[in-house]
Amino acid sequence: METALPSTTLNCTQCGGELHPDEGQLFLTCPYCAAAVYVDKSRVVFHWHLAPTLNPDQARGALFRWMSSNATVKDLDKKASINDSSFSYFPMWHIKSRQGAKEVITLEPAAAITITELRTLSLPAGDLRKYDSALDSQSVPPTVPLQTALGWANQQNPGGSILETALVHIPVYTYKYVYNGQTYTAIVEAGTGKVFANIFPAKAEAPYLLVGLLTAGVYLCLAAIPVFGAISGDETFMMTGVAICSGVGLVAFPFLFALAAWVAAKV
Repeated sequence: METALPSTTLNCTQCGGELHPDEGQLFLTCPYCAAAVYVDKSRVVFHWHLAPTLNPDQARGALFRWMSSNATVKDLDKKASINDSSFSYFPMWHIKSRQGAKEVITLEPAAAITITELRTLSLPAGDLRKYDSALDSQSVPPTVPLQTALGWANQQNPGGSILETALVHIPVYTYKYVYNGQTYTAIVEAGTGKVFANIFPAKAEAPYLLVGLLTAGVYLCLAAIPVFGAISGDETFMMTGVAICSGVGLVAFPFLFALAAWVAAKV
């Protein structure tokens, strides 16, 4: 990635003061207004971070709650084993643009990451804080140029005009866990506790679809009996059909309900 040269003069995004970064220097603090800024390809943008609200135990608890949710296979929280975990501040490009009369916020990764769902995170402006150089040892350096991220944002919101750009370091706990011999990755965002995972052991849909089709088929067949009676014009046949439909339907209901409950308990 290109960096500013010693002769380059840049202006602070907040106060307009002149900044003179050294060669290779990416993170700066404005000497005039103390704004934290980031230099990307001779451009200065605001540099923020999101403060974590979860400690390691709380983040692990958020992960297990997600594992036990309806999105994953049953008892994933009990059957999976975590073999690696780490904490870091991951960089994201925070791009504000105008789409018609509406302002749109787009998040794009500023470094390589496999969990692309992180871009769906919502970052209220009031939660952002000025980046502190004390976080450098835990921060992932940005490797994706701002211009590339702007191109991605334009693909999502074509025709929008860019209002503001910033680099935001987001606190994340990254977990690698093993289930049925396969390794998966999940991220717990430490500011909100939200869990992100592109690929994970999801519930199988086929058993639920099978139960649904079976239930629909049974009641469709029962409903057809009085319908045929009405079409034939035989009132006795129609009334008998209604009685059969009601009686068998009531008898079949607990069995179908029990089957659905069994599937939900096992899958």
